[in-house]
Amino acid sequence: MNIEIIKADYFDDAHKQAIPYLLNEYAKDPMGGAEALSKHTYDNLVDKLSTLPHAFSILAYVDGKPAGLINCFEAFSTFACKPLINTHDIAVLPAFRGLGLSQKMLDKVEEIALEKGCCKITLEVLSNNTVAKSAYEKFGFTSYELAEGEGHALFWQKKLG
Repeated sequence: MNIEIIKADYFDDAHKQAIPYLLNEYAKDPMGGAEALSKHTYDNLVDKLSTLPHAFSILAYVDGKPAGLINCFEAFSTFACKPLINTHDIAVLPAFRGLGLSQKMLDKVEEIALEKGCCKITLEVLSNNTVAKSAYEKFGFTSYELAEGEGHALFWQKKLG
């Protein structure tokens, strides 16, 4: 079995096909919202990502087949006065789970974050997604807390439009 972990090239035709395919498979999973991407998102995602200088994606291939994806965005920590990387989407297709792909892809994200001088890597995870939480804890992630006893940070949203 050949596993390849790479930083995606948003202008490479194979990567332009793999990214929306993998994200769509994740979106259809209950932990991804259980609903396929809209046609607009599927068709335009990579072109939009390519216009964002702070975006990058990591792809995992197993024997030449797209198997995993992480979409990342560089942000900034005002407290540390340094950049950070937010891992926005982390997906491994069911057929390829158990191969350590998430750990290998996160290794690549960490490598890029260190090259950029980042102070941390962040992510969001559903509270009931015990499999993902276990994988993230194995990699060294913990829940976010500024000061002990003051509570854990919660990820909130307000949808617009």
